[in-house]
Amino acid sequence: MPLNFLRRKKSEDAAGAAAAAPARSPVAARTGLAFDGLTEEWRLVGRMNVDGRLLDSLNKREAIEIHDVQWAPIDGSAPLSPAPGLKSVNPYDLILVLAGPDSMPDLSEEEKAAHRVHKVSYDVALEAPPFRVIGTVLMHPGAEPDRLLDRATEMFVAVTDAQAFLGDEAVAGDIDTVLLNRFYLRGVEQIDKRTGLKPQKLPGAPLGGISWQDRS
Repeated sequence: MPLNFLRRKKSEDAAGAAAAAPARSPVAARTGLAFDGLTEEWRLVGRMNVDGRLLDSLNKREAIEIHDVQWAPIDGSAPLSPAPGLKSVNPYDLILVLAGPDSMPDLSEEEKAAHRVHKVSYDVALEAPPFRVIGTVLMHPGAEPDRLLDRATEMFVAVTDAQAFLGDEAVAGDIDTVLLNRFYLRGVEQIDKRTGLKPQKLPGAPLGGISWQDRS
């Protein structure tokens, strides 16, 4: 279950104390991977001390060292303010992590081809209250997107070409990938990403066999 250590009622005093602490040096600010993490009540922006892919580090389910952190209420009621007192974050507390291109290592042409062969892409809308994420997920052949609701070894799933919303408001502008914590996932729907709605069945009768419409 999520630990929720970042709930506002437990950390108002810590926020004031953290803001009064001295800022880190410019050298430290250039280390680690940039991250933008969203909890039920807080937005955290800073850098994570991880090796390799951010997704793999989150899926280890271990606390991750962070630095040069700023935070703000998720509802936008206050601007981001320094929080150098936050030294680590538990992946269980993060609902979404907005990942940039530097969080994913470059793939060779052979690796890209292997991904295309071994995974099937689905355009989906994912409900992880209070957030809604629209984008593309890659699934193994024979696995439907509803399988994301199962509790599996992978705690986070990558949603590419993604948009994330809090109510009707986008929570970020230009992002590459949203890493979504499946423990918070409550709904999965296949959609037409152009409209954000479930694909409409075409008129007429099928010619035989099983189509993608029958599986949606």
